[in-house]
Amino acid sequence: MDLLKLAVLFAVIIWMLWRKRPLWQAISAGLLALALLYQISLFQWPALVFGVFQNTGSLDILISLYLITFLQRMLEARRQLRYAQSDLNNLFHNRRINAAGAPMFIGLLPSAAAMILCGDIVKEATQDYLEPKEQAFVTSWFRHIPESTLPTYASVLLMANLANVSLNDFLPRMLIPIAVLVLLGYYPYIHRLPKDPGTPKSAHRLMDLLHLFQHLWSLFLILALILLFQCSVVVAVLLVIAIAALIYRFDLRELSSIVCSAFEIKLLLNTFLVLVLKEVITYTGALASLPALLNTLPIPLVLVFVLLFFIGGIVSGTSGIIAMGTPLAFAAMDGGVALMVLLMCISHAASLVSPTHVCLVVAAEYFQISLGDLIRKTLRPALLFCILMILYYQLLIWL
Repeated sequence: MDLLKLAVLFAVIIWMLWRKRPLWQAISAGLLALALLYQISLFQWPALVFGVFQNTGSLDILISLYLITFLQRMLEARRQLRYAQSDLNNLFHNRRINAAGAPMFIGLLPSAAAMILCGDIVKEATQDYLEPKEQAFVTSWFRHIPESTLPTYASVLLMANLANVSLNDFLPRMLIPIAVLVLLGYYPYIHRLPKDPGTPKSAHRLMDLLHLFQHLWSLFLILALILLFQCSVVVAVLLVIAIAALIYRFDLRELSSIVCSAFEIKLLLNTFLVLVLKEVITYTGALASLPALLNTLPIPLVLVFVLLFFIGGIVSGTSGIIAMGTPLAFAAMDGGVALMVLLMCISHAASLVSPTHVCLVVAAEYFQISLGDLIRKTLRPALLFCILMILYYQLLIWL
């Protein structure tokens, strides 16, 4: 019954998106469907809605989204991102590296708002060659590749802890999945771009590298604060904003104007509604019933957990399904590191087509397309990645 209710929920959301309705209307319709299906009373809704603000992770997403938008406005005001694009052109002299490599690098930053910075560079590198839907796919796909593997993301650390698998064993075995993700993103879009960015070749590559660091030092510093000093994204970005205000000599008038322009109501509202949807789905307890339902299917046990992680990942996001499904999977199977690799890849693929994934909301809003358009562009390569990772799992088991 829970599986049917979840199917109805996402059918409602997908139907609304297919009708070209705004995301906030689609999510609102989904919330109304949940209220009717699970008979959630009006008195329960205030606690569920304000649960977003009580959830530290959800609140951090909203705050970091605003702060990184603020930092982006500062960098735009001083043309730093445009200069960085020129530096990348001079350093590699390859439009394809700009379009794919920059989002992967910025993907080291564990924040949904980093999608905005990725979008700026991808749009510049692919202008006149890719449509907005394709630009959104490239931005989302390549930006999330580090999230599948790096222990800078909570989902990787959480699964390694729950599965009792060493990261030293896990990380080398993720090289093949990373290569597959790059290839699936490279075709059919990146290879259509001309390699020549249309600028003269540089004779001073070392200076170009130094200039790139000069123009992107703010991103490097955010990453250093997060990776080396274990700062939260909010704290790291706040510190960098303060330093950038001094280095770039922003006056109070300029900063006050950015305070207003960085507050994008549509983006923040859509993000907030997605977070509310996740809170309500968690409240219904629907995910807890999925393992028993899937276990009745006449397929191998490993495929049962593949379905569980894919469906659960779409519904609850990567961290939610990992927290719930990993203990079940490793209690039922003796999979070791091979099983962790498989389930991490499946949950990653699910997150790329999940309407509850905040990053997809940001990408869709940035490129002014519907969330449904982005999911449709991503679904086929995501499913192909899942199939290839099932085969890779069998290879790891055989070896």
